[in-house]
Amino acid sequence: MAAVPNDPVILLSYLNTQLRDHYSSLAELCNVLGIDQGETEAKLQSISYYYDSDLNQFV
Repeated sequence: MAAVPNDPVILLSYLNTQLRDHYSSLAELCNVLGIDQGETEAKLQSISYYYDSDLNQFV
């Protein structure tokens, strides 16, 4: 399992790339990578990004 970036801005880029290229939802990504979805969303909300399930990305 690859290490998930801790910095929110780098995490944003990493997650959106993973969602675009490999996963059909944030829940699937978090499950496969073994990360907490709530904590992940909270970290990105701290920089004003929110998960949009219709787009399958943080916007």
